[in-house]
Amino acid sequence: MNTGFRKKHALQGAYRMFLCLVGVGAVTGSLVALFLHGLDIATEVHRETPWLLWLLPLAGVAMVHVYQRYGGAARQGSFLLVEEMQHGTGRVPRRMAPLILLSTWLTHLFGGSAGREGTAVQMGASVSAWAWRWGGLSKSASRSLMMAGMSAGFGAVFGTPWAGAIFSLELPVRGRCEWRSFLPCAMASWVGHVTSMAWGVQHSDFGSLVPKENWVCGMTPWMFAFLLIAALAFGACGRFFVTLSEWASRGWSRWIPQVLWRPVIGAGLIILLVECCAMRDYLGLGVEASRVGGVSLLSSFELGGAEWWSWLAKLILTVITLSCGFRGGEVTPLFFIGAALGNALAMLTGQSVEIFAALGLVAVFASASNAPMACVLMGCELFGWQQWPALSMVCLIAYVVSGKAGIYHRTT
Repeated sequence: MNTGFRKKHALQGAYRMFLCLVGVGAVTGSLVALFLHGLDIATEVHRETPWLLWLLPLAGVAMVHVYQRYGGAARQGSFLLVEEMQHGTGRVPRRMAPLILLSTWLTHLFGGSAGREGTAVQMGASVSAWAWRWGGLSKSASRSLMMAGMSAGFGAVFGTPWAGAIFSLELPVRGRCEWRSFLPCAMASWVGHVTSMAWGVQHSDFGSLVPKENWVCGMTPWMFAFLLIAALAFGACGRFFVTLSEWASRGWSRWIPQVLWRPVIGAGLIILLVECCAMRDYLGLGVEASRVGGVSLLSSFELGGAEWWSWLAKLILTVITLSCGFRGGEVTPLFFIGAALGNALAMLTGQSVEIFAALGLVAVFASASNAPMACVLMGCELFGWQQWPALSMVCLIAYVVSGKAGIYHRTT
C-alpha cells in the first residue's frame, strides 16, 4: 500500500509540474509579447522626441527610489536568480516581474542604453515563483521550475527556443550544466516561444543578412588565421565589458554612497557623451538605426555600416546605464558590440563583413555570459544550422579567453 501511495503521489506531483511548466511558458511568453510591444512603443516615442534624453536623470531617480523602497530582494536582479539556483533559498519575489517590466520601459523611453533579456528572464523567474506556490510543489521542484521560467523568457524574447532551453542550465555553475532540468527548460522555452509568436511577435531576420553556404568550407589558411584572431578579439571584448562593468559598479558604491545620486550623475555622463561626441546612435536597444544612415546592430552587417569605434561607444554607454541603477539587459547591447567589432575587424583584414559581424554577435555574448553552448545554439537558430562549425570554434575560443568572470557571476 505504501508503494502504491508513493506512486500515486509521484504521478500527482508530475502532473502538477507539467501544468506548471505549461502555465509558466504561456504566461511568460505572453508577458514577453507585452514587453516587446511596449518596448517598440517606447523606442519609437524616444525616436520622435529625442529631447526626452534630458529627463533621463529624473527617470533614474524615480526608478532607483521605487526599487529601494519596494523592491526588496528584486533589487539584486539577475544575480538573485543565479544565487537562488545555487542555494535554493526561495527568495524570488513575485513583484520582480512588474518592477523590471516598467523600469525597462522607462530606461528605453528616456534613452538609456540597455537590452531586454534581463527583463524577460526575470519575468520568467517571477512567474515560476508564483506557479510554484500555486501548484503546491516541493521545494526541490522550485529550482527546476525557476530555470524553466528563465528559459521561457530567453527563448521567447529572442525567438531562439533551443538556446533558451540551454541558457539557464549553464548559469548556476560555470562549465557544468544541470542536465536533469533540460526537459522542463526545453518545454517551457518552446511554449514561451510559441505563445509569443501567437501574440504577433516578430523577430529580426538575421539569417537573410549572411551567406547561406557553410562559412568554413573554402576558407584559405589566411582566412582561417584571421578568424582565429577575431575569436581572440571577441573573447577579449567580452572580458573587457565584464571587467569595466564590475569596476563601474564598485566605483559607484565607493564614491557615491547615496544611491539616488548615481543615476543622476550617470545620466549626466550619457547626455554629455551624446551631445559632445555624437553618440546618439548608441542609445536604446540599437537593433535598428534611429536615423537614416545611422549605425545599428543590423547596419553592422553591411559594408561601411559601422564606424571602427562603434563597438566601444555602445560598450561605454551600456556600462554607464546599467551600473548606475537603470534596468534592462546586457545581451542585445552585447550583440551590437560584437557585430560592430566584427565589422571593424572585417574592414581591417578584408574579410566578409557579414560573416565576421555574425560571429562577433554570438562570440562576445559567449565570452561575457560564460554560456558557450547556448550561444552556439542561438547562432545556429539565427544564422542557420549549417554554420555550427564556425560558431562552435569561435564561441569556444571566446569562452576560454573570458576567464571566470561573467555578467551573471559575482566575483566579489
